[in-house]
Amino acid sequence: MANVTIIGGHGKVALLAEPKLVQAGHTVNAVIRNADQSSDIESKGANAVVLDIQNASTTEIEKMLQETETDVLVWSAGAGGGDTSRTYAIDQDAAIRTIEAAEHTGVKRYVMVSYLGSGNGHTVGEDNGFYAYETAKAVADAYLRDSDLDFTILGPGMLTEDAAAGIEVNLKPENAETPRELVADVMVAVIADDSTIGKAIPFSAGSNEVSAAVAAAPAKRDFK
Repeated sequence: MANVTIIGGHGKVALLAEPKLVQAGHTVNAVIRNADQSSDIESKGANAVVLDIQNASTTEIEKMLQETETDVLVWSAGAGGGDTSRTYAIDQDAAIRTIEAAEHTGVKRYVMVSYLGSGNGHTVGEDNGFYAYETAKAVADAYLRDSDLDFTILGPGMLTEDAAAGIEVNLKPENAETPRELVADVMVAVIADDSTIGKAIPFSAGSNEVSAAVAAAPAKRDFK
């Protein structure tokens, strides 16, 4: 079992993933910006780690990874749209700093929560708030692929609050509905399966069993 550190530990996906990872036998560290959220993290069985990832330097992230004895680093953070400068600061720049910090500290395993279609160009104009997100995620994902890390990139479709029932892998429609709980299940599955290293896995709700589906996913490094 591993020490799993989740960046964006109070996000909706992370809060669903944390108890699942604990149940799987992992030690889970949830990185949060606001210390007031610590009780929510601890109620999931995880350890709260307070660090403002948007403003943390690479050195500060390295220190956190060392102190938590991280084996697997998961990026599940996001600016949430709206503010373009914050989107670039978090979804691109901060994500890249965590990749660099992992490389510098010997944390080889890295799981990136991205989105279905990342890197396939823009679907909206520059005046749309989603444009910055598409750009930032494409840059961060490319940086991860070019790193020396053992990465897996997750590509869920449009997120919903539905319960997870099964998975469909290797889809193309960017708006394929995907329960957040399914993203959490996929996160747990790929951490447990080294055959997913080097894969970008696009998925949405479906009828297939998660672990078998991600293991059988094509060995593609992007969503193109």
